[in-house]
Order: sequence, then C-alpha cells, then structure tokens
Amino acid sequence: MTGPDRVERSDVVVVGAGAAGLRVALELATEAPALAVTVLSRGEPLSSGASRLAQGGVAAALGADDSPAHHAADTVRVGAGLCAQGAVAVLTRGAPGEIERLVGLGAAFDRVPSGGLALGREAGHSRHRIVHARGDSSGAEVVRTLVAALAGTDRARVVVGATARRVVTAAGQVVGVLASTDDGGTVLHAAPRVVLATGGAGQLWARTTNPPEATGAGLALAAAAGARLADLEFVQFHPTALDCGIDPLPLVTEALRGEGAVLVDETGRRFLLGVHPDAELAPRDVVARAVAAELAAGRRVHLDATEAVGAAFPERFPRVWAACVAAGVDPRREPIPVTPAAHYLMGGVDVDTAGRTTVAGLWAVGETARTGVHGANRLASNSLAEALVFGRRVAASVAEADLRLPARLPAVAPLVLPPAELEAEVVRDLREVMWRHAGLVRDEAGLSEADRSLDVLAERLGRVEGTAAAMLAVARLVVSAAAARPHSVGAHLRADDAAVRVA
Repeated sequence: MTGPDRVERSDVVVVGAGAAGLRVALELATEAPALAVTVLSRGEPLSSGASRLAQGGVAAALGADDSPAHHAADTVRVGAGLCAQGAVAVLTRGAPGEIERLVGLGAAFDRVPSGGLALGREAGHSRHRIVHARGDSSGAEVVRTLVAALAGTDRARVVVGATARRVVTAAGQVVGVLASTDDGGTVLHAAPRVVLATGGAGQLWARTTNPPEATGAGLALAAAAGARLADLEFVQFHPTALDCGIDPLPLVTEALRGEGAVLVDETGRRFLLGVHPDAELAPRDVVARAVAAELAAGRRVHLDATEAVGAAFPERFPRVWAACVAAGVDPRREPIPVTPAAHYLMGGVDVDTAGRTTVAGLWAVGETARTGVHGANRLASNSLAEALVFGRRVAASVAEADLRLPARLPAVAPLVLPPAELEAEVVRDLREVMWRHAGLVRDEAGLSEADRSLDVLAERLGRVEGTAAAMLAVARLVVSAAAARPHSVGAHLRADDAAVRVA
C-alpha cells in the first residue's frame, strides 16, 4: 500500500470553485498576494457546480425604500425566527457592497431605462431588492465575473479535475487535502489552511434542481475531520422545478412569480389564495407544501405565466424558456408543469461569522457552511449574497491566521474506492430512500425506515471512501437531525407533529 502519487504545497487550499470559493480566492489574490492559493474544482468553473445555475439573483438592500434592517427583518421572519442575528446583520449590511464590487468588475446586471439597477421582488421579501442578470442567468453572470477577475490577478492556481476525498489533519490541525484526479491518480495538496466551498447536498434526493456535483462532499469531509455540523434537518425544497422527468430537474425561477405568474391546478384554480395572504409570494416552504399537497391529492400543478410574461418569455427568462422548449412546453401560451424538488441546505458545517469551523485551519463558506443566516428556511436570493459577503470575510480570516505546516507531514493512507458500478447503484438507491422517507414531509416511521435502509446500503458498499460513502455519511446525519427534531418549523415538516395539519 502506498500513499499519494505526489505532494503539492500551498498556503491555502480552497475546495470548490462556485461563487463562494471564487470569492475567497479572489479576495486572497488581491488582498493577500503573498499567499499561494490553490483552488480545487471537479469541473470547469464556468460549466459545473450550482452557482452558475442560480436564476433568482442576489438580494441586497439597494432601493430608496429599503435598508439592511428591512432585509434583515425579512430574513429572520422567513427563517422562522431561528436565524443567528449577528450573521444576518453581516449579510444584509455587506450585500450592497458586494453588488458594487461585482459591477466594478464588469458584472452586467439588468438595468432600468434610466440606467439604475433593476430590482425584482421574490417570495418572502417586503421590498424590491433582487439584482438579476439577463432575467434568469444571475448565477452564471456572477461566476463569469469572478472567474475573469481571478484570471486577471494571476495569483491563484485553479486545478480542474480534482475531487477532494479527505481533509488530512495532524495533532488536531489541518495539514491539507487528499484529492483524486480524473486520470486515476492521487495528490496530497498540503496546506495549513483549507476552505471548504463545495456547495450543497441536493443530490441526496431523487428529485433535485442541484447538479451532479452537489453531493454534500464538504459536509462529509468536515465531519470526518472532526468538525461540528448543525441544522441538517433544514432542507429547502423549491416549489417550482420543471416536472419533466430528467435529472436534475430544471429550476423554474421564483422571479416568474415575482413578475405575476400564478400557481394553478389542472382546472385553473389558484389554490394558494386560501393558503397564505401572499399567495404565490409566500415563503418557499409554504408554497412547496401547498404544491406537494395538490400533487398528493392526484392533481397536476402548473405555473401560469401566459398573462404575466407571455410573448416576452424568451427574452426575459431565456434559461427557463430553453428548458421548457426542450420539454415540449411553450410557456408563452401554456402553463408550466411543476413539482417541488430538493434545492438548498440551510444547515451545514457550523461556523462563526468569519467562517471558522471547530477544527484549527479549517474554514467553510457558502452552502457548505451553516452561518445561521438562513435559520429554518432560506429567504429567496440570499444564497449568492451569503456566498459573496462571507467569502470576503473568510478570506480575511484565512489571511490573518498564523498557521504553518509541520516540519514533517504525516503518513497518508491510500484511497480505497469502490467499483464504479456498485457506487452508482448505491447512490441511486440512496436517493430514492431519501426522497421517500426524508423529503418534504417526514415522520418517525419514515425516518426509521430511512435509517434502516441506509444501514443496508452501507453494508453493501463496504469500508471504502468515495462519493457514495460520503453521501451515505451525510444522509445518515440528515436523517438523524430530522429525527431529533419532532416538531415542525420552517422547511422541516413533521407529519406526526400534532400541532401541524398536513394535507
């Protein structure tokens, strides 16, 4: 048995090249250029990961009638009162500055005829504060801007085709990341500072809007290294994914509802009018449950934008338009079939407002992290804002940390990966288990069944590392967290909570 094929040294390793990881790397490259930074990415940043798929936009209090205090109040209300007030203040105060920085870097956000930024409104927001790019291509524009800016600094190395498999520690401190490469090799990226920015865990569920990379890898890496995780029961299921049977399901942006699109059943009835005063603009958990209840009753659900958007659909929402056309739907003339799908993890690696975990030398940022900003339910378009605001803060914390590698690196055991066919089978079955028993609606019996089923899958997989093993570890943690919270709150709905009526 041998260790890694080679060792490469850096001052900082950032795992993940979405909005959060890129923001960290860019800040380090510009404000701490003496540090050697390596960014590990499974795929090309412009064509992989969840950040580039974000349609809704970036929430920031920029309007004349708005303020960070208003933004904070909306965030806490939608988060069911479980948000960390300090983290919310950091987010809402910092978001306007991040928009200004992106504009300065050349981000092409949508504007009104007078030249100012066009501000949209989405579910849960009391003001128009959502900054978009090309209608529904906001995440792609943010990533494009950050990639271009980072390339212009020539101060950070982006390694594509690298999958982090293990955070390596010695004497309780991080000393690097063991990664596999697309050509079958292994590399120890030695560094005294590691930032996890690997995104969410939507791929744990059979129906998700998340790309293949969203396996919860950062959560598994952190947990194995001894870091504390929190709030894993809080999983946001987006109410409007395109119900077209592909994987992942295309997102049908909330901005459509902000523009006046309505949710209807197969008879054309707006069923949300009797559910919440804000109807289609109610918080996501409310809308998702209402949609799920209609589907469970045997009715189809559609998002009707024929009047609100109509003929302008291809220009105003090009990404949704393309997905609809590919599915044989013309949203200019007919309603869009929709279904809830796993979309965002509010919990994650427990961090402070500087992104520090409970392990020395380890930070987490973006959807991988649990800052406390989102509480039990994320306010729409706060995710990109969090990635940017906290990305900058994490970089500052990393730069200030006085950490060094030991004179002698520890021995690193080799990776043991399962056969590809077995791994694919286990992942498929795991996703079905999580969708059936730990999805939008949970109860004790279902969670117990999920726990037993995951045990069986773990036995089938054996003592190995890799994607399936990491997903199993995270799925077990999610099920355990959901079982430990018997009462419904925010996005966590327990059907066996006597205080809650489930349709």
